[in-house]
Amino acid sequence: MEREFNVSKITVRNAIKELVQEGYLETRSGKGTKVIRNITASKLSRGKRFTETLVEQGHKVQKQILNVNELENQPGTEKYHLFGKYCFSIERLYFLDDRPYIHYMHYVSSQLMNRETAVYQDQSLYKLIEDKNIDLKTFRDQFDVVDVPANVAKKLEMDDDRMILKRERYAYDENDQLIEYSVGYYNTSMQKYLIHYDV
Repeated sequence: MEREFNVSKITVRNAIKELVQEGYLETRSGKGTKVIRNITASKLSRGKRFTETLVEQGHKVQKQILNVNELENQPGTEKYHLFGKYCFSIERLYFLDDRPYIHYMHYVSSQLMNRETAVYQDQSLYKLIEDKNIDLKTFRDQFDVVDVPANVAKKLEMDDDRMILKRERYAYDENDQLIEYSVGYYNTSMQKYLIHYDV
């Protein structure tokens, strides 16, 4: 590009940086730069994480790992269908202003994670997946309003006769391979679920 357009390296770098900010290009560490054809999709992919929005609004958000287990899945169960014979489950709790707010159960392939790497404490699960050079391409979320399960109600310090927002997420890589499945319960009586997009 320097030779073709007769410009300096700094000019090329600055141009690439601007095109990334505008959503025309995508750069990934160790993977280079690629053109994004669907500009609308690229803008949507810049949506802020829910917890980032809460922090920007002045809330204090903390995470706590409750359990990490390797599960032997039984044939016929959903997790067996998704991951095969074994998977890791990671149970964690999010606190909003020191009160339990979200309960998560994450399931990931045991081929991608072991007990040591699963205990990631404050690290984002998606950052941990990214550090393993796995690019997540697609997220599919399903929402429902359900009776709060008794074990979740206890951990979220809720009455067990209440309704709660349930979110199921399926995260796929570039080869449409399922990397993570999660179930989250949100106590929206404390704070509504927010989706914030900068477009």
